[in-house]
Amino acid sequence: MFKKPIWRIVIQSFLWVITLGGLVALMSFIEIKKAEVVCSDVKIYIPGSQYFIDKKEVEKILQISSYTMIGRRIDNINLHNLENRLKANPFIEFAKVYADMDGIIMIEIVQRQPILRIMNQFDQDYYIDKNGLKIPLSANFTAKVVAANGAIDEPFGGKVDTLRTLLAKDLFKTAAFIRSDSLWDAQIAQIYVNPGHEIELIPRVGNQRILLGNADSIEVKFHNLLAFYKQALPQVGWDAYKLINIKYANQIIGVKNTKADSLRMKQLKTTADSIKKVTKDTSLIKQ
Repeated sequence: MFKKPIWRIVIQSFLWVITLGGLVALMSFIEIKKAEVVCSDVKIYIPGSQYFIDKKEVEKILQISSYTMIGRRIDNINLHNLENRLKANPFIEFAKVYADMDGIIMIEIVQRQPILRIMNQFDQDYYIDKNGLKIPLSANFTAKVVAANGAIDEPFGGKVDTLRTLLAKDLFKTAAFIRSDSLWDAQIAQIYVNPGHEIELIPRVGNQRILLGNADSIEVKFHNLLAFYKQALPQVGWDAYKLINIKYANQIIGVKNTKADSLRMKQLKTTADSIKKVTKDTSLIKQ
């Protein structure tokens, strides 16, 4: 193997030194220019349709109203501290504060998105967001989400926190599944936890209760419920049953409505195979 000529090595080294020196000079120039930049404006971006936080609330959190940022040098404004103040707010999921070369301070905020409202047995009221975190209610905005009440023993300490009990995790999983499906999102009005700590669903159409039990095999359970809606209810009417039990993955149990004092139960057991036959096409139900 032939060695590279010494002059080629010298030239390459010289070019690297020039490049590195130019980069250092450029970075120094940028820092000098940045130090001279004066705040010319403050812009706040809050995308989305949830309004736990508005621009006035952001200004209050950052104390912008108590002093003016405009006219101050950017290097005299602690942008990192402003960002941390925003992140400490329970309704803010993400916050970023930075300044461009024109002196405009940009504040970008992503709010938390609740999917479930909990009213527990300790008279505490709070939301669970899409990430499964507990967050407080807001005085500025009420989210239109499904509510759950009853024998819920998940406590709330007033700040953002993770779910601790299996029941609360099942409620979150149930609410997330309902929200993800337009049919069930329109049909399920409320979630109730009975004294046996089982999940019940209250529909908008029909007077029956739907006993879900827990969130295990939740896709199969709702698949079975859809089959029941298509196969049984059109024949007997929406108010024929007082309870639809779907907590077992391989069957549905319907409890009939009767006028007698002693209610009799009628079990309508459907195997998983027969359910699949009547639920190949759910487009008619969704319309």
